[in-house]
Amino acid sequence: MTYMSLQTSLILLNFHNSMKGQIRNEELLLKIALKFKELRSLKGVTQEEVYNDTGVHISRIETGKINITVSTLEHLCIYFNLELWEFFSVIKY
Repeated sequence: MTYMSLQTSLILLNFHNSMKGQIRNEELLLKIALKFKELRSLKGVTQEEVYNDTGVHISRIETGKINITVSTLEHLCIYFNLELWEFFSVIKY
């Protein structure tokens, strides 16, 4: 193995190791959880109905137990007929 390939391997390994832990902002996750509870209540659907319609376990999101991905957030915003910017415009941070 050449020095360059070893150096590249170490850089990639360090990058991979740094990606193992997600950053969690508990305050933001709580605000997102509360917003989804509100949206679900306004739409008049249960957590089970949201799951059946979207395949997303919203209960985990509503309790702040998971760090929601942007893709899941977008999927739920479509379900609740919101644009991403609209969702975040009401979350004061």
